[in-house]
Amino acid sequence: MKKPAALLVNLGTPDSPQPRDVRRYLREFLMDRRVLDSFYPIRLAIVHCRILPFQMRPATEACHKIWQAEGSPLAVISKRVAAQLQQRVPFPVELAMRYQNPSIESAIQNLIRQNVDELLLVPMFPHYAMSSYETAVERVRHLLKRMAPRISLSVVPPYYEEPEYVQALVASAAPYLEQNRGHLLFSFQGVPERHLRKTDPTRLHCLQVKNCCEKPGAARATCYRAQCLRTVEAFRETAGIPVRETSFAFQPGLGRGPWLQPAADLEIARLARGGVGKLTVICPSFVTDGQETLEEIGMRGREIFLAAGGREFQLIPCLNEQALWLSFLERLVREFASEKADAVFSDRTTSTS
Repeated sequence: MKKPAALLVNLGTPDSPQPRDVRRYLREFLMDRRVLDSFYPIRLAIVHCRILPFQMRPATEACHKIWQAEGSPLAVISKRVAAQLQQRVPFPVELAMRYQNPSIESAIQNLIRQNVDELLLVPMFPHYAMSSYETAVERVRHLLKRMAPRISLSVVPPYYEEPEYVQALVASAAPYLEQNRGHLLFSFQGVPERHLRKTDPTRLHCLQVKNCCEKPGAARATCYRAQCLRTVEAFRETAGIPVRETSFAFQPGLGRGPWLQPAADLEIARLARGGVGKLTVICPSFVTDGQETLEEIGMRGREIFLAAGGREFQLIPCLNEQALWLSFLERLVREFASEKADAVFSDRTTSTS
């Protein structure tokens, strides 16, 4: 009989908040051609001459602000999720980070030692983006082909509108929405506009057609913005929240060139200046709390809102160890390992080659 296993892959975090480890993480992250998509010599110059000299100090300070006694929140929570999933299923569950530790290489070595034959990759990214979902999937494909070609690989496609994912989001947000929630802002990971054009298989749709995200077509399968907006729509429908009481934004990024708009920091300030007294923020593109949610939104976003005239700000935690989220992960893994696995995943497996 074939022996199945599951591999959860999140983005990653420095090993410590010390400058040496923060620099190592940032360099690995930024030198990824799916993150900073320039030719290698240009990417090398940008990272070492333009970004690291100016971003090391704020990045290190941000890490110190959120660091826990056990380590990085993203690493600590991710390990707990993997451990709880392992308790629910009778076959191996491994956790890896796209950057730094625990590494994908170490996870594959563990799978090899356990004589695994079939692997389900669960990217911890609900939406398709070059700099998160795609880079994680392609890194696993590359390393698995090199280290263990006999292990067959199936990949969970983006689940941005899967009912169980949306229901988990709504359930996680419920305690923050039951009373006077004020205005609800959906804040998503930011990506450059050029990434959408590069992942558009038609090269003629994303950001080139009016209201492109509202139109069906082949581009939607890899269009980050369209998938984010669909999550917003599905959340509102499930939670029964009027459109007028919500808005969305994308967190700003590094480098030149336009990024998806509106920018979260500017939107937070605009809402406060426009008379929103209470702001609730949810970050659906992150399933695990880390620097991008806890510090960038939870701390800096709060400061921006209050400075612009807002009175009350609350951040809804990510799914983390939420019960429905864990049940969704369990269902994915059990389906894969069942006798119907081939039929279930044959038309759902995503190839990003």
